[in-house]
Amino acid sequence: MRTENQSKMSEFLLLGLPIQPEQQGMSYALFLGMYLNTVLGNLLILLLIRLDSRLHTPMYFFLSHLTLTDSSFSSVTVPKMLVNMQTSHKSIPFAECISQMYFFIFFTDLDSFLITSMAYDRYVAICHPLHYTTIMREELCTLLVAVSWILSCASSLSHTLLLSRLSFCAANTTPQFFCGLAALLKLACSDIFLKESVTFTVGVAVITLPFVCILVSYGYIGATILRVPSTKGVRKALSTCGSHLSAVCLYYGATFGQCLFPTFSSSLDKDTIVAIMYTVVTPMLNPFIYSLRYRDVKAALGKLFSRATFFSQ
Repeated sequence: MRTENQSKMSEFLLLGLPIQPEQQGMSYALFLGMYLNTVLGNLLILLLIRLDSRLHTPMYFFLSHLTLTDSSFSSVTVPKMLVNMQTSHKSIPFAECISQMYFFIFFTDLDSFLITSMAYDRYVAICHPLHYTTIMREELCTLLVAVSWILSCASSLSHTLLLSRLSFCAANTTPQFFCGLAALLKLACSDIFLKESVTFTVGVAVITLPFVCILVSYGYIGATILRVPSTKGVRKALSTCGSHLSAVCLYYGATFGQCLFPTFSSSLDKDTIVAIMYTVVTPMLNPFIYSLRYRDVKAALGKLFSRATFFSQ
């Protein structure tokens, strides 16, 4: 029976977005534009950080990895969604589906760890400004990023290996536009207790614990800001971590929405909206958040455009 089920499950069917046929063209153009904005915007931030020496600081070092992660994260799901919107063949092979799930989990976890590293950087910058350069050395920044990549790889690999050992029933249709872990577990007909236990444990480790660390960091930051006597100092401290705080709210708001909506709502449309916010909108908005909030990024962008205008004349 196990062999029979696995032989039947050679592919999955992605239902995709609930879009009417007459809205197909406009929706395709909208999501294609959003995807191009995501990739080009994040790569532009990455280019500015590499080219401008003023941006060679720990905060922008973490930001460069975050922009690369966001563009990669969006590329895991959106291109396949765009292809399915233009074709009637909406199936995805089993191996491709498992690979998509692996990279989806990998970049989700990597985002979480990088945002946590940036929160620690903001904590040191505001709470220990005199020791900032001593604490946030290049070696420590590299170590934090390397550990983030290793833990993300271990997390996604554990999910993938356990999921690949499950047997699936004849039903192979998932209502989402990508291969999500929760949707695939619902299609499994073997015992998923171990898989759910691992999912909960790893989820706590890679999502909840970093979120708690961020809250603790901002607790100390808030206490430090309240002790600042001048209004100017308070504004400077808030501007220093304003962009990161916006990114935290955007990321964890979408993450917790992805987890909570399937629990408290049976509406497919609501689940789809949350998934779009999580996979499409959030990676697209991050470049705008950082480029509009940080003066150094805006200055580097103006310098790049001036140089491009000069050489084009």
